[in-house]
Amino acid sequence: MRCWNDSFLSAKLLTGCILVISFFLSCNNPFLPTAPKYKIGFSQCTGGDNWRKAMLQEMQRELAFHPEITFEMLDAEGNSSKQAEQIQQLVDSKVDILIVSPNEAEPITPVVEKAFSKGIPVITIDRRITSSRYNAYIGADNYEIGKTAGSYVADLLNGKGKILEIWGLPGSSPAVDRHNGFQDALRTFPEIEIVASVNGDWEKEIAEKALPEVLVRYPEIDIIFGHNDIMVLGAYGVCKKMGREDNIRFIGVDGLAGPGGGIEMVNEGILDATFLYSTGGEDAIRVAINILENQPYQKENILVTTAIDPSNVRIMKQQTDKILSQQKDIQRQKEMIGQQLEIYKNQRTILYVMGFSLIFVLVLGGLALYSMREKQAANRVLADKNQEIILQRNQIMEMAEKARNATEEKFRFFTNISHEFRTPLTLILGPVEELLETDYSKENIKHQLGLIRRNSIRLLYLVEQLMDFRKIENGKMRVQATENDLSRFIKDIYQAFEFPAQKRVIDFRLVGAEKPMIVWFDKNMLDKVLFNLLSNAFKFTNDHGFIYIRIQENRPHNQVLISVEDNGRGMAPEQVSRVFERFYQGESYSTSGTGLGLSLSRELIHLHKGSIGVESEDLKGTRFFIFLPLGNSHFGKEEIGQKDNNYVTMEYTGQYIENEKLAYLTEENKPEKETSVLIIEDNLELMGFLNQALARDYHILEATDGRKGLEVARESIPDLIICDVMLPEINGLRVVSYLKSDLYTSHIPIVLLTAQDTEKQSVVGLEIGADSYIIKPFNLNFLKATLKSLLKNREILRERFISEISMDIPVSTENRLDKKFISQFVAAVENNLSNPELNVQDICEQIGMSRIQVYRKVKALMGYSVGDYIKHARLKKAEFLLTENVLSISEIAYQVGFNSPAYFSTAFKSAYNLSPTEFKLQKNTTTD
Repeated sequence: MRCWNDSFLSAKLLTGCILVISFFLSCNNPFLPTAPKYKIGFSQCTGGDNWRKAMLQEMQRELAFHPEITFEMLDAEGNSSKQAEQIQQLVDSKVDILIVSPNEAEPITPVVEKAFSKGIPVITIDRRITSSRYNAYIGADNYEIGKTAGSYVADLLNGKGKILEIWGLPGSSPAVDRHNGFQDALRTFPEIEIVASVNGDWEKEIAEKALPEVLVRYPEIDIIFGHNDIMVLGAYGVCKKMGREDNIRFIGVDGLAGPGGGIEMVNEGILDATFLYSTGGEDAIRVAINILENQPYQKENILVTTAIDPSNVRIMKQQTDKILSQQKDIQRQKEMIGQQLEIYKNQRTILYVMGFSLIFVLVLGGLALYSMREKQAANRVLADKNQEIILQRNQIMEMAEKARNATEEKFRFFTNISHEFRTPLTLILGPVEELLETDYSKENIKHQLGLIRRNSIRLLYLVEQLMDFRKIENGKMRVQATENDLSRFIKDIYQAFEFPAQKRVIDFRLVGAEKPMIVWFDKNMLDKVLFNLLSNAFKFTNDHGFIYIRIQENRPHNQVLISVEDNGRGMAPEQVSRVFERFYQGESYSTSGTGLGLSLSRELIHLHKGSIGVESEDLKGTRFFIFLPLGNSHFGKEEIGQKDNNYVTMEYTGQYIENEKLAYLTEENKPEKETSVLIIEDNLELMGFLNQALARDYHILEATDGRKGLEVARESIPDLIICDVMLPEINGLRVVSYLKSDLYTSHIPIVLLTAQDTEKQSVVGLEIGADSYIIKPFNLNFLKATLKSLLKNREILRERFISEISMDIPVSTENRLDKKFISQFVAAVENNLSNPELNVQDICEQIGMSRIQVYRKVKALMGYSVGDYIKHARLKKAEFLLTENVLSISEIAYQVGFNSPAYFSTAFKSAYNLSPTEFKLQKNTTTD
């Protein structure tokens, strides 16, 4: 039985060996090296520097996973003519796809376009060509890198210092873009100066030769910024020889990993910072494979950048060192696979020679199986390593994105806080200037002083918010809890808000405060929290709405609940989830506040060992709730304070205006005003102040948001508009854009008010059509003078329109829409002059506008009523025909639309002080 089993096994083994031999000798053996499927050609402008070497290494690492692809790289050694010849050489070798890293764009563009026209896909990497005839571009945004570096340097210098810039190759797009981005970032810092520039041609040695003389000439340099790390390394060496390395900070670009790279230089303290400039080698190969395999791909692939400085260099170095270590492992595994493949080739040769030898087949089969297992294991290791590298790269990118988002939130916070400061300052400085310049009655002085007081308190509150925020950040905010009657405490706060609630007819209630409720808390902190919650409730609740404060004791859980509920604007789910984030503001609320109040409130409640939450539904209302523990066992000894009997709650300074009549604007002395001014402003106190200041000279129209402002402007066609930039619904810049692109309103002068004191913001406002741009806080006399100047210029322009109107010559005007309207209007009148029944309605139908709109537009631009202009045009045409001396006076009268020659003669004599016959005679006499 055993012998039979052995024979069976031997037969089975022999059969298996024969099958193995047949398998290995067959043409379809998958273990044989596969024939190349695609050929990628790569034209490199120069391969001598570390950055280019890193790019090539990334390409080769990615190609390790694609044995079916052959790769040919030609190095032009910095010679553009040679690179053009090499690209043609690659095209002639019939590559399937071409990757080009240009040295100079113009010399190689024709040959790249020629390859593209032949149907060869083209990928440009690092630099672009001067044509769009390529399939994909991969590279970093050099302008953005320069701008990021400039912002970093400005922050490092605290807005003041002197910089030496080391250029790359002059005229090359990376050097120019990095310089422009760096310079643009520093434009807003007038005390930062680039005192000198050095040409380094991307080379360390060239930079070293040029630097000593410049450093001697400018001993006050604070920072050396180089367009790559290697030139900055040379600068560091020169400074070290001169003993100045400790007084100068060194900033570079590239951020390469490994020995001699920018990350190592930052880690060793040679560089103060470097900015990551990804090579894009891996991305180029992946995009190339997607193109070859007809898979989706993006044409523009912009690589991200990030700052690497002492704050993050340690983790970056750890990550990059690990990546480099894994790259070496991958290379080692690749070499092992190559060795295994070589062994396999030798075995295959032996199989052909000793193919029918059973013993050799068994040995060869064992080796083949072993080789297969090793290859599979190596592939698994490579796949795991690659997955780990991808995961780490994604983590780095996620960290960079979080840092970018945090920076954007801080920038938005400082923009908003500046707006919050400037509006109260305007409402303080404006009344002060008026009090100093005008003899007001006692009532008006009281009104102005009240305005000053309310906005001074508002400024004080904003400053205290900033100070509290800073204390919490530094861990210096401490609770000083005392035993208090919570019901009595909240009643005091409630009373501070009763007046605005009455003014706005808001149902404002305090529920659950009927009996004393003893709770340990810090009065000043809890006052700030409740003040913030109630201020927000009043801000986002419409008139005739409701706001409820509820207090409820929960003994089983040993805590007390305080809630503030309203039926105001509410919040979307995404806003609810982020409402307590620092600096966060939802899109609907971006025109007001600092984004700090709710975050500060949460921190103050947490210091009380309590919790705060929110429930809200969009357009249906919001409920904030606070849980505070009862007793004082949860506080430490240092958190128990002294009883403060002198505490006074904060004063509410919300936006409401009393309907008081000013002495000089009573019905008896209110002047008649022909000129109307529309004020679009969401701050009601500022609206009231402007109304009071301008009402003597103008008829005032009002709108509290951008959408309402557009409606009022289109309905009323005011003579001038004053508009704030930051408005609810539609911001001021969009309001200007809409009005200036609307035929009905394009002629109206617009003055923009803003708190953003930047040149870029002013340029944007003026470019979209604003006639003037005034920054808060502003001088009231300057505002008044600006309004008078704009209205005077509009009057001059109107006279120019009238003087230039001709029956056959188009009107010349700078405003395209005004020109279009006047041309259409004049043409409609001229084409119908012979019609004695011509009226306003006929003209409106021809140009497609309403009667009231045509009347207001003609009056604003030309100073005529429509009827007066028709009469004026008929007489001008009659004057021309009389001068021609071809038609009789009766024929002329009917041709220009008069019902009778007698009426024509009367109208003509009234306009020219001569009858038609006398005028014609005078002209003929002059001609003779």
